[in-house]
This record gives sequence, C-alpha cells and structure tokens, in this order.
Amino acid sequence: MDTTGSTTLHIRTARTARAEQAQDAAMAAALEAICFPPEQAASPTTIAERMATYADHFWLIEDESGTLLALVNGLCTNERDLSDEMYENAAMHDPDGDWQMIFGVATAPAAQGQGLATRLLRTVIETTRAHGRQGLVLTCLDDLVGFYARLGFVDEGLSASHHGGVPWHQMRLTLA
Repeated sequence: MDTTGSTTLHIRTARTARAEQAQDAAMAAALEAICFPPEQAASPTTIAERMATYADHFWLIEDESGTLLALVNGLCTNERDLSDEMYENAAMHDPDGDWQMIFGVATAPAAQGQGLATRLLRTVIETTRAHGRQGLVLTCLDDLVGFYARLGFVDEGLSASHHGGVPWHQMRLTLA
C-alpha cells in the first residue's frame, strides 16, 4: 500500500452522527486489534465508549477509499500523569483539561514506515497547542522512547501504569 504517492490522505476526527460513529469505532477497534496484543488493545466496547465521550480526540488518517490507516486517541484531564483507570473510564475526560493524554497510536501494518504516525501526532500536538493545553502525556514501551523523543516528548522514566501487564515509560511534551 503506497500512502505517499498518488493516494490522497485525509486527516479528520471521529464523526459524531451515531451510524457514522459506529463505523469509525469499528474501524478503530479493528486497527487496535491488529496493532496491539490482546491484553494491551482497547476492546471494541471501550473504543465505542471513548468515541461517544470524546470523538474530537480521536484523530484518524484514511485513504481516499475510506480505509483507516492510522489513529491517535486519548482523553483530556487536569491530572498530570496517565493512570491505568483512564484507559477504561471515558467519563474521566474533561473537555477543558490541561493535559491531552494519548492512549493509542496505531498504524496499519501495510502503511507503517511511511510517516503516518508522525504526521498524525504533529496534528495532535498542534491541535493541543491551539486549545491552550499545557501539553501531552503518553506511555510507551522501551523500543518507542526514541520515536516519541524525536517529536519533543521527554522520557520521565517508568510509569506507575502496568496497562496490559507490562512496564511503560511515561513521556511528556510540555507546550505551555
């Protein structure tokens, strides 16, 4: 799949109309299932709950045929650190929260290595900045620390999170 050549890519947030949102949630859940081990992937129910609560914090890249190629999602909060509870409790979203948490960054295997996650994360960073938030927080495994550092995130060491039964690094990009 060539996503850098003649194919037109679209960046958008999840749709809010019920039928369209259900389609977005199904595509997002399928991508999560492909990109993450079962114990780390959000369930279809969790994805649907998140999207129903904060659709404008699901950023998607799709090709001209509507195939989902990459996604980023997470809630906003005034909490400085990402906690395991946030992954499962969409009600913790505060639309006026100071921090944009990032729960998932996923790229379809056939579209990996083409800069889509970087492109989408830059969009999320600029959106977060435009909303006057203090910054973004995410957790990642050891092998992705360098990737996020290249985008300006600072590794704060191992997180208290043990989401999916593995240790995570908490990384922060402070904007304000």
